[in-house]
Amino acid sequence: MTHPTSESVMAKRFMVIGALSAMFATIFGAFAAHALKTEFSAYQMGIFQTGVFYQFIHSLALLCVGMILCQLNAQIIRVSGWLFFAGILFFSGSLYFLSLTKIKIIGMITPIGGACFIAAWLLLAVGIYKTN
Repeated sequence: MTHPTSESVMAKRFMVIGALSAMFATIFGAFAAHALKTEFSAYQMGIFQTGVFYQFIHSLALLCVGMILCQLNAQIIRVSGWLFFAGILFFSGSLYFLSLTKIKIIGMITPIGGACFIAAWLLLAVGIYKTN
């Protein structure tokens, strides 16, 4: 019996996180379209839908990071995966919270998530380019 390597465990972890995050983005999108449609202003709905959109995109990025790690094992690619995850939490999470509570100061967290996304994409590109 072979034991999984730490690389394969990390790859699987990113794929599971990405799949679950995409599932929750689907749930949140459906929840907004049906349950929140009459409760939200157009502005709140736009904020919430932006969170859902970015969560979907970066959930797929996490799935890709996991698949890439199966072929290219590089620390920089693992870091990009964690940055995608942090970006989802900070960017989409703050938009969900802002739209639900209208506490505007929460919006100050959103750019942190955006910076995580940008850094994650850059590190992913560098990691793929530099790894043999």
